[in-house]
Amino acid sequence: MLRSYTAADALTIGNAACGTMSMFLCLNYLVTTDSRLLWGAFGLLPAALACDMLDGYVARLSVRRQSRLGADLDSLADVISFGVAPAILGFTLGLRGGWDMVILTYFVVCGVSRLARFNVTAATLADAATGKVKYFEGTPIPTSIAIVAMLCAAFVLGRVGDAFWFGSIRIGPALLHPLTLVYGVSGSAMISATLRIPKP
Repeated sequence: MLRSYTAADALTIGNAACGTMSMFLCLNYLVTTDSRLLWGAFGLLPAALACDMLDGYVARLSVRRQSRLGADLDSLADVISFGVAPAILGFTLGLRGGWDMVILTYFVVCGVSRLARFNVTAATLADAATGKVKYFEGTPIPTSIAIVAMLCAAFVLGRVGDAFWFGSIRIGPALLHPLTLVYGVSGSAMISATLRIPKP
């Protein structure tokens, strides 16, 4: 199987590897509290984004070398790096209330659903002349890098854990950090059927 990978596929695997390593560093940070691990976790997600942007560019360089695996491989990698990894990062920094976990799960599920919808509808959304998809339905999942940037700023400013902006509130049996609602808004934007983003 590895022999069938194109250069674009290798970049996509790099995307998935960066996201996976970011999660491992988050888990290790929870055990050791070594801030260098968390900096590594932050840094790997922009690296995943770079791989994600480059794989499409490289794939378009040679139509004959485009992989049939490419689209599905890209979606699976994006779920890891821009869905699960940002959710794990939020949990690591202190978004651990019961309602926080529900919203983080919702965010990941929205990302999975958004990517599945794109794969199914890509052919019908494609321009007849060029074969290129003209727009995204809902925001692309890599936009979650904005949440990663927000969390990085919170970490730098020491506004994590109990010091998160907007604090925490108890709703029924569980805690909610209102900051987690950013994930909920992002997830909802991803699955929107009316929000259309031009595809570069």
